[in-house]
Formats: sequence, C-alpha cells, structure tokens
Amino acid sequence: MQKKHLFLYLKTGGGHLAPARSLANYIHSRYGDKAKVTLLDGFAGVSKGVKTIVEDGYRQSQSKAVWVFETLYAFHKIPLVAFLTSVLLSFYIKPHLRKQILSHKPEKIVVFHFFLIRPVMQIVKQYMPDTPVKVVVTDPYTAHPIWFLHKEPEFIVFSERVKNYCVKKKIPAVNIRVFPFILDEKFTRPLPPLLSQVMKVNLGFEPNKRLILILGGADGIPKGKKILKSVLKNSPAAEVAIVCGNNQELYKKAWKFKSRYNFDALKIFGYVDFVYELINIADAVVTKCGASTFMEVLMSGKIPVINDYIWEQEKGNKDFVCDNTMGIYEKNIGHLTTRINELIYNPHIYNLYKSNIDRQQLVNGTPLVSNYLVTH
Repeated sequence: MQKKHLFLYLKTGGGHLAPARSLANYIHSRYGDKAKVTLLDGFAGVSKGVKTIVEDGYRQSQSKAVWVFETLYAFHKIPLVAFLTSVLLSFYIKPHLRKQILSHKPEKIVVFHFFLIRPVMQIVKQYMPDTPVKVVVTDPYTAHPIWFLHKEPEFIVFSERVKNYCVKKKIPAVNIRVFPFILDEKFTRPLPPLLSQVMKVNLGFEPNKRLILILGGADGIPKGKKILKSVLKNSPAAEVAIVCGNNQELYKKAWKFKSRYNFDALKIFGYVDFVYELINIADAVVTKCGASTFMEVLMSGKIPVINDYIWEQEKGNKDFVCDNTMGIYEKNIGHLTTRINELIYNPHIYNLYKSNIDRQQLVNGTPLVSNYLVTH
C-alpha cells in the first residue's frame, strides 16, 4: 500500500528543490509500490509580493548585492530576529499551505526550506498531530539559524558539524540523523574514462585538449563576465565552456567575448540538463560554492576552483574543500587563471588534489535517505 509523502520546498536558489526532486525521483523508481511523493512549492497561492521579496530578493542579493544577503544572514544569527522573521513569513504562508496540506492528506511531510518549518508545525499540531514531520537541512556544513527554531521535528543533516550545531541549539540528539549529501542519482558514480572521451567528442570538444568549465547555479556564476574574460585571455591552449543558466546578461556577454576574441574553442550554454556530462569531461571546474554544485563536482572526481563564496552560508562548503586540499580557492580573478593553468598542466598538482578527493570516498546520500524516509 502506498503512503502519501508531501515534499515541501521553495524556489530560493536550486539548493532546496534539487534534493527534493532527487529523492522524489529515486523513491518513485525504487519504492513506487510503497510510497507516493508529491512535490509542492510552499509559496503556492501566496501573494506575488511576498514571493517577489523572498525569491527575487534572494537571487538579486546573491548576484548583485552579496553584502545585503550577508548582512541579513548576520542579523538572523540573533535569535529574536530569526524568530520574528519566521513568524512574519508564517503569517503569509500558513493559510495557503494549510489548504494544500489538508487537501493532500499526507501521511508524512518532509520540509526542504527553513521558512516552511513554522507554518507546517503549526498546521500539523492543529489538524493532524500524528503526522510525522521531517526536516532536510539542505546546507551541508553551515546551516541558517532559522532551521533550528523548532526542536520537535526529526532533522536529516549532511555532516557531523551540523549535527553538533543542532545539539548546541538544544535539539535532542535522538531527533538528528546524519547522511551523505543528496544529489541526483546519476552523480552516484563518475563517467568511465572511455565514455567520458566519447561524450566530450559528442558535445563538440577536442578530445586531446584541456577543458575548463565555468559553472554556477541556475542563475550563473557570480563575476562570470570577469572570470570568462580572464580565462579567454590567459588560457589560449585550452577549450572553455561556460554554463550561464538563466542569466541572460552573462549569456549575451559571453557571445560578445567569443566574437571579440575570435575564440572558436569557447562553447556557451544557457540552462542545460547535461551538467553531469559537462562536469565529467572537464579538467577543471570554476564554480561558486553552492552546496549542490560543489558536491556534484567532487562526486564526479573533478577539482573545484572556487572564486567566491557567500558568508556565512557557504563558508563551511569552502572550508570543507580547502581544509581537505580537494580544490582551490582563489578570490583574485587576476590570479585565478594562473592557478587553473597550474592545475591542468602540472600532473603533480592535479594528482595531489585528485587523490585527496578519492580519499574522501564520497557517497551519494540519495539512496540512503530515500530508504530512510520510506521505512521510518
């Protein structure tokens, strides 16, 4: 008999929807006889103004005014500020979310965004007190304080570091489960070398040339224009691919650079569904430090070259990469290409990072978390 699972997310970046979708797809394919998963945007029905402030404000602050995002993050480390924010947003979210939850009548609710925890807990307590609520903390190493305002749910986290933080926040250790990070099932294992070479040719790249991939999230990579220009001017022997996502400004600028520098070896992509393939054929991946992106790079056995991270949300991600010598952090774009060239043309440096990645024995948590959600 199928049990109804309701997965709740918000579209504030891809880091909340992506793990929800990965788990839903895996459960559907492997446990379809036991569980039925419904993915639901927690802002469904909420006023356009609230959605614009939260979703567009998130994107704009991260891409054009990071200091605003970081300042807000710092203020929310003050418990009263975090509490008031959650109360205010819950006021707007709860009426619509209540209708959705009661109409779906789920037997289990899984929350993938901290703004949804308060309204969900209130709705469950009032209307369906026997329904278990599980919270998937999508930040693997540095988690936003609002995640832990409520102590009652069961928390799924991706590191001992976050578990210890939970305990400090007075969450009972028995309510915390630690799993490997959740990624799309395809990232469970890298492409074999031979298949990778075939894929490289199929995507239009030269099999014997080094490939530098510039990759951000759904909104492209911060400072993408400066990074691309530097790579084009200073790595003439390598091929370059850039994924711009939904960032039309970056996409148009990339085409101007391609024409201006007559750089035939540059390939420009918008929003694509073959990021896995691009990562697997690359020799170096220049990326931001968002949770899903940098873990996809590492799980593919590739070396991340990080130019920037968002304090404090992504600091733990950067620290994990650098403290374990699995990748490069270079904030100065003027020095970035030098570091990339050292990496892709010096076998000693490349093998050092690669062996450290292999030593971590990283595992895709999707099968483990899926099994847990279905059976507990």
